[in-house]
Amino acid sequence: MTSQPQDRLPSTLPSTLPSVDVVIATHQRPELLRRAIAGVMAQTYQGTIRLLVVHDKSTPDTSLEEQHAGRSVEVLANTRTPGLAGARNSGIVTGTGDLVAFCDDDDEWRPDKLVRQVHQLEIDGAPTSVTGILVDYQDRQVVRVPTAADLTVATLARHRVMAAHPSSVVVRRAALDQIGLVDEEIPGSYGEDYDWILRAAGVGGFAVVPEPLVLVRWGGSQFNKQWSTIVAAIDHLLDKHPAFRADHRALGRLLGQRAFALAASGSPDAWRAARTTLRTSPRERRGYVAAAVAVHLVSAERVLDLAHKRGRGI
Repeated sequence: MTSQPQDRLPSTLPSTLPSVDVVIATHQRPELLRRAIAGVMAQTYQGTIRLLVVHDKSTPDTSLEEQHAGRSVEVLANTRTPGLAGARNSGIVTGTGDLVAFCDDDDEWRPDKLVRQVHQLEIDGAPTSVTGILVDYQDRQVVRVPTAADLTVATLARHRVMAAHPSSVVVRRAALDQIGLVDEEIPGSYGEDYDWILRAAGVGGFAVVPEPLVLVRWGGSQFNKQWSTIVAAIDHLLDKHPAFRADHRALGRLLGQRAFALAASGSPDAWRAARTTLRTSPRERRGYVAAAVAVHLVSAERVLDLAHKRGRGI
């Protein structure tokens, strides 16, 4: 991984570095959480970093708290809607930093992540920044790096762009007035990051650091088998974002994900959902995959495993 030395950055950084609130929402993954915290605390960024660890449905571990010059770790409970969205928002509203960043509790930042992103935000003037990611799944690693062209509303609706991962996001706090907080009404908080990225794309776009500066551990999602929640969340996204209805391929992709979830759950509605997908977008591969799962030609677990090995989801 190529890194730009910090001593080459100050000529384009502001004289007073913006403070950063880093929000880690967590639920009973203490060993991985400690790695995530260590990655944040090891940042080469010279501005103030306030790390807010938000426990959801678990007892806050105050032993994680620490205080150093320009660095702190604070532990708090989710005081909003139970779930990932409420936990993220609890951290956002508690913080006061100029910038807000997210890190999932099973991911790790590279040491120069923040300094590179603040540098890029200063150059581009964008409200939000993302980086590439290094996806780790079953000892296999895949680099995924987004481009600015990937991160328009239309492209995100059609392709999802998994490389725009929440653990890479840094956003100006002032921009949250337009983008909004994380949507706590999404069933089970499934896709809350995707919903937020779509909204951010419509509010000034992204400054992209085109390098994999976050290690993302794939396949450990709490949503892997929550098929009914996934179906309900997809319905929520379809109702909320006009971009899906405006593009038959974008709509077909989301309907294909919905059909797959129904097939994986063994729902009798799966076959009909797969046909609806293919009527909407005949080339949508998820429709064919959902149909194959529905008639037991292949298992949903096998499909997910193959997708994860490529650093992708369904």
